[in-house]
Amino acid sequence: MSAVTRGRWEYVKRVGGMSAVAIEAIVDGRILLVEQYREPLGRNCLELPAGLVGDDDGKDDTPESAAIRELEEETGYRPGRVETVGHFYSSPGILSEGFTLVRAHDCVKVGDGGGVEGEEITVHEVPLAQLPAFCDAKREEGCALDVRVMAMLLRASS
Repeated sequence: MSAVTRGRWEYVKRVGGMSAVAIEAIVDGRILLVEQYREPLGRNCLELPAGLVGDDDGKDDTPESAAIRELEEETGYRPGRVETVGHFYSSPGILSEGFTLVRAHDCVKVGDGGGVEGEEITVHEVPLAQLPAFCDAKREEGCALDVRVMAMLLRASS
C-alpha cells in the first residue's frame, strides 16, 4: 500500500495492482463469517471470508479461483461452485481498492479453516436469522464489523 496525493486529495493505493475477493457463503441457513485481529483497527474484526487475487503466486488467478482457495483456507469449506455477484468499493473516499463479491454454493466441510500460519482466524457459523443479535453481541465485546457484514445484516432483516 502506498499513500497517494492528487491535488488536495489523499488516498491509499495497493502497490502492484492486486485486487481482492470477498465470499458470501451460506451453508444450511448459516452464514460463514471470520474474525481476526486487524492491526489498523487495533482489535478483532468480524468479516466475510476474503483474500487477495493472485496472493499464492497465482499469475493466472481469478476472483473465482481465489474465492475457492480463500474460503477453504479461512473456513474449512470448499464450494461446489461459485458465482460472481459484482465488483464493489467499500471506502472509495480513501481507498482505490475494490473487491469482487463471489457467492459460494454447495459448500462441503473439508477442514478446520483458521487461515494460514499467523492469521489466527476464528470461524463463525451464524444462523442468518440470528445475525443481527450475533453482531450486536460482537460489538459489545469490542469487535469491529467490516462494512460487507452490513449487506448480510440487510439480507437477514428482509
